[in-house]
Amino acid sequence: MAQIMVVEDDAEVAQVITDRLRAQGYDVLHTTTGREALAHTHTTRFDAITLDRMLPDMDGLALVARLRAEQVMTPVLMISSLGDVDQRIAGLRAGGDDYMVKPFAPDEVAMRVEVLLRRGRDYPAEGLITVGALEMDLIKRKVWLHGDPVALLQKEFRLLELLARHPGQILSRQMIFEQVWGYFFDPADNLINVHIGKLRRKLEQPGHKPIIETVKGEGYRLVAP
Repeated sequence: MAQIMVVEDDAEVAQVITDRLRAQGYDVLHTTTGREALAHTHTTRFDAITLDRMLPDMDGLALVARLRAEQVMTPVLMISSLGDVDQRIAGLRAGGDDYMVKPFAPDEVAMRVEVLLRRGRDYPAEGLITVGALEMDLIKRKVWLHGDPVALLQKEFRLLELLARHPGQILSRQMIFEQVWGYFFDPADNLINVHIGKLRRKLEQPGHKPIIETVKGEGYRLVAP
């Protein structure tokens, strides 16, 4: 049974979310403050977290950033009445995996949590991905290429992970955007180009060919190093 933590200070909203998730068969813990939520992550391994953006003791952005800084990589669905594009992007950049705007349909919350859980189940049992000379530890969030460690930021890690799960396969920009950033793809957005560029530079090694290829008009693929 998946364990979900609902972080929400509005009692009515929390009841709606917890009732819907429990109806799905999940074990749900409800907490109302960021400090309580942080303390629970130190003692319990949750499979997903729903997080209100506006908490009484801290901003949800600060909480999710703190979780990521402490290497708590539990998928987080941020829920907020702050729904403009800049706010959604801020939530995702802080470390959130998905972002919903209030008011919402309870069924959509359940579906988005299910998607986050499904992504987690896609991890290899041992938490490792190996593609040629590329190794990724999904639990410790570490990467090695030809035996050398490569330091990646969170989004860079997730981008490389997605490519490494599909070696040799062309992944469209839309698929990458929606899987890594978690919201609707905007063809005019240059986030993918920027992050692919940064990732390539970090993976460059003298004497070795680049491992990320651009397939013009189609997307990107990882070539086994």
